Amino acid sequence: MQVTETLSEGLKREFKVVVPAAELDAKVNVRLDELKNRVRINGFRPGKVPVAHLKRMYGRSTMAEVIDATVRDTNNQIVSERGYKLAADPKVTLPTEQDAVEKLISGQSDLDYTMAVEIVPPIELTDFKTIKLTKLTSEVTDAEVAEAIARISEQNKPFSAKPEGEKAARDDRVVISFAGTIDGKPFEGGSGDDSVVMIGSNTFIPGFEDQLIGIAAGETRTLKVTFPAHYPKAELAGKNAEFVVTAKSIESPGTVTVDDDFAKSLGLESLAKLREAVKDRIGREHVAMSRQKLKRALLDELDVRHKFEPPPSLVEEEFDRVWKSVLAEMENEKKSFADEDTTEEKAKAEYRAIAERRVRLGLVLAEIGEKNTITVTEDEMSRAVMERTRQFAGQEQRVWDYYRQNPQAVAALRAPIYEEKVVDFLLELASVTEKKVAREELYKEDDSTVG
Repeated sequence: MQVTETLSEGLKREFKVVVPAAELDAKVNVRLDELKNRVRINGFRPGKVPVAHLKRMYGRSTMAEVIDATVRDTNNQIVSERGYKLAADPKVTLPTEQDAVEKLISGQSDLDYTMAVEIVPPIELTDFKTIKLTKLTSEVTDAEVAEAIARISEQNKPFSAKPEGEKAARDDRVVISFAGTIDGKPFEGGSGDDSVVMIGSNTFIPGFEDQLIGIAAGETRTLKVTFPAHYPKAELAGKNAEFVVTAKSIESPGTVTVDDDFAKSLGLESLAKLREAVKDRIGREHVAMSRQKLKRALLDELDVRHKFEPPPSLVEEEFDRVWKSVLAEMENEKKSFADEDTTEEKAKAEYRAIAERRVRLGLVLAEIGEKNTITVTEDEMSRAVMERTRQFAGQEQRVWDYYRQNPQAVAALRAPIYEEKVVDFLLELASVTEKKVAREELYKEDDSTVG
C-alpha cells in the first residue's frame, strides 16, 4: 500500500492511496476461505468447496466488501498515525468510470483513490487557575415576594355576572361569538363561539377590545379593525376587517383578599406557606440567572484565551443552522433587515462571527473534557431521558423508545450535560468572587456575544 500526501493547506489535508491488486486479491482469498466453511453448495461436502469455485460465484461481491473495508481501515490508519482529530468524516473519491470500476471489481487493477479531510487544529489550553470571575448573586426581597403574590392574586381574581342592563367596561370579561370578513368575504380563523375576551388585556387585534366597551349582554356590534403589518399570518397582515360580534355574557372582576383562605384555594396550607413557596421559586430563578451570567463570563474568558482558526466546515454548518433560524424568525415576525437597522450583509457577518465563536468554544470545551476524562455516565443519561419522557404525559413509552432507537437524539441530550460538567470543572479551578447585587442588575441584559 502506498500513501502520498498531496495537499496540506490550512486545516485541509488530502492523500492519494494506492492498494495493489495483489493485496486486494489476498484479502478476497482470506474471506472466501472463511466463507467455504459456512456455505452449502450441491456437489461439495461442507468445508471442501475450492476457493477458485467460490471466487467464480462470490468473487465480485466479496471484492466489493474488501474494497469497502480496505478504504475504511486505511483511512483510520492514516488519521491515527498522524494524530489527527477530524472535523468531519473523510471525503473519499473512488474511480467512477465504468471500465475502471469493472477492472477494480474483477481484480485486474489496483485500488486507487483519494481521501480529503479537514482536521481540528491543536489546542493549547490556558491555565484555568488564572481565570478570575465575578459571580453576581441577589437575595429575594420581601417586595419581590409581595409583587409575585399580587400577580398571582390578579390571575386568580373571581368574576361575577354584571347586573342586567349594565354594560361592559375596561377589565371586564366578555364571552362573545364573532364572525369576521375581509372585503365582505369570510376568512380562515375569522369566526368563533364562546370566546372569552378580557377588555384591556391587548390579546386581540388592536382596537378590537376597546370597541367592546359599552356593549350589553345580548347586543350585536360590528367592529372595524386593521390587522398589524407584522401579523403572523401573512395573508391577513395589514388587511382591514369587520367582525360582527355578539356579547353572550359580561362579568366584572372581584377583589381577592390575600389571606390563608386564598392560599388554601391554591393548594397550600396557609399564607405563610404561600410566601415561602413564592420566595423559594424566585430564589431558584435568581440562582439560575446567576449561573447563566457566570457561565457566560467564563465562556467569554475562554474565548479571549483561545484564539485559533476553527475548521471552516464546522463554522459553515453552524452558520447555516443559525442563519436559517434567523430568517425563519424574521419571516414569522414579518420583519426586514431595515427594520432591524442593519443590512443582510452586516447581519451575515455578525452571525458568522457568532458561529465561529460557538465552534471554537465547543472545541475548547471538548478538549478540556477529553484531557480531564470528563464523561457523561449512563445513569446521568437515563435520568435525562426520563426527565424528557415526563414532558410528554401519556406518551412515555413512545418517547423512551424514540431515544433508545435514535443515537443522534441521545447525543443531543448528552451534549448539554457534558458541557455543564466541563463548566463545573472549570469553575472549581477558577477564582470566583461573589458580589451581591440588586435584582435589576442580576437580570440586566448585556451585550456579550451569544454562545
